[in-house]
Amino acid sequence: MSPRSLPRLLIVGLDCMEPSLVFEQWRNNLPNFSRLMAQGSYGRLESSIPAITVPAWSCMMSGRDPGELGIYGFRNRSSRGYQKMAIADGRAVKVPRLWDLLGDAGWKVAVISVPGTSPPYPVKGQLVSCFLTPNRSVPHTYPSELANQISQWMPDFILDVPDFRSDEKDRILQDIYTLCDQRFTLAAKLLEREAPDFLMLVDMGVDRIHHCFWKSMDPSHPQYQPNSPYKNAIRDYYVYVDRRVGELLKICGNQTAILIVSDHGARPLIGGICLNEWLIAEGYLVLKETPDVPTSLDEVEVDWSRTKAWGAGGYYGRVFLNVQGREPQGVIPLADYERERSHLAKKLAAIPAPNGQPLNTRVFKPQQIYQKVRGIAPDLIVYFDDLAWRSVGTVGSNLLYTANNDTGPDDANHAQYGLMIFYDSQQPAQGKVIENAQIYDILPTLLHRYQLARPSNLRGKVLPI
Repeated sequence: MSPRSLPRLLIVGLDCMEPSLVFEQWRNNLPNFSRLMAQGSYGRLESSIPAITVPAWSCMMSGRDPGELGIYGFRNRSSRGYQKMAIADGRAVKVPRLWDLLGDAGWKVAVISVPGTSPPYPVKGQLVSCFLTPNRSVPHTYPSELANQISQWMPDFILDVPDFRSDEKDRILQDIYTLCDQRFTLAAKLLEREAPDFLMLVDMGVDRIHHCFWKSMDPSHPQYQPNSPYKNAIRDYYVYVDRRVGELLKICGNQTAILIVSDHGARPLIGGICLNEWLIAEGYLVLKETPDVPTSLDEVEVDWSRTKAWGAGGYYGRVFLNVQGREPQGVIPLADYERERSHLAKKLAAIPAPNGQPLNTRVFKPQQIYQKVRGIAPDLIVYFDDLAWRSVGTVGSNLLYTANNDTGPDDANHAQYGLMIFYDSQQPAQGKVIENAQIYDILPTLLHRYQLARPSNLRGKVLPI
């Protein structure tokens, strides 16, 4: 490639990559990451609250928090009606992201599989939509003809690892590598064919491999499998991703600045706390009939006239209050709302571990952690034991604690801190450790570095990379 065709900036997003594994445990096994850290700058990157793929990548690329975006998880309340949740796809993001701002400044961009880009939309260059794309029969590229080109290059192109919460471990592992290879190969082809000024890809394989194989690796996991044939699966994949990054950098040459970044980290999943079962036991949630097997709250009849609150499961908990004049059958008077919310928050924070010991549970009020609160936010966001425990939303088990996830096998939960590694040969930082970096800082930092106008009211600060 000629120097003119080299991208000015390359971002490799690695969903869920855990900083302790890269910076400490396996650094000597990761020569490309290690070199970039030694010559550039790096540090932990505090994620959004909640620390999950949707909305975290959109927060990173827009410099806005979940409240400003109005995106509080994969699924959000679509109305004040009960149990009406809708997936937050790219149409929920109403503000420009990095590639939009670069395009406005005259940069040619290529965007590959960044969460929050389905359905695809016009950019100044190419865009391939993310894992939320239902299948390849729907629009998944911009321009649309790029889809035909991808099919020629990769007839078996996949959008995500199918059914990764299952026991088909060999098949899942193979699909994870296929997903990774396709993202990096597609990036290389677009670099060579389109010569963009900016390219960003996100590999979801890191996230998928954590959820599938963490208990095979980690002795601190309560279901640790010391003799598992998959004990090195995660380490081997990190090594493989490191190699693919090195291969991509060789195509770019040494004039390209590179950012390696993850949206959050990972940790062993200790178990689940049955949020709605707890709300029932505490008198907040009343069912007309209790099922005798674990059942989604959407599938049972709730007595809303006697219900004060209900919850949603996931890597974190969400609690919704049933407020008069706000919900159809609200029972909490508006004048009592803040008192009821604060009281419930204290009770949730006091839920003990199964052995009676305290958990380090944090309960957040959206109005206290976000710059604005748009859309229909949860009334409370709950991190059970700092995300060591997930929230289980089903009812009918008559249990407060579970050992397993209610949506399929899952070994890991998310952790609040992801990572960032930045290297620019024109301005090497010689191993500088970046402190107190937040996901919101990425956009203003890059705009500042390239002397581009910063939109007003961004949450983040400029990092000394």
